[in-house]
Amino acid sequence: MGVGEIAGLIAAIAFAVLAGFLIYPLIRLGRLLDQISDTVKQAGDHVMPTIDETTTTVKQVNDTLADVNKISSAASTTVNNVGALTDLYTSMLGKPIIKVAAAFYAAKTTATSFMSRKKHSKSSATQPTFATSDLAADTPAAATHVTEE
Repeated sequence: MGVGEIAGLIAAIAFAVLAGFLIYPLIRLGRLLDQISDTVKQAGDHVMPTIDETTTTVKQVNDTLADVNKISSAASTTVNNVGALTDLYTSMLGKPIIKVAAAFYAAKTTATSFMSRKKHSKSSATQPTFATSDLAADTPAAATHVTEE
């Protein structure tokens, strides 16, 4: 055995020891990659049903919002119809009722005025009429009296 063969043998042993030390981290790295692969697969398996459920929920929310839109448009139509009906009743009944009320008020005022003239003409024939301002100016009782305390 020569020096070259011994050197080759030492290099081969060193290479085997180095390979032995590197095999353990490589095996651990392979296990880590397997675990990552399993985790990604499980996450994918759990995410797909969740995405399906989310899609279903979004569809149901959209259907509910469509129903809410129908309800709000129906309420808007009802409010518009009530407003139109109120305007119709106001124009058909309100103006004539106001005119009738004004006519009754005018008749009442005229009748009251006529009755007070008739009553006034009967009483003026028997007694002279005095205005309250004339009466207050002539009587000393109408003067104000101030007392000191």
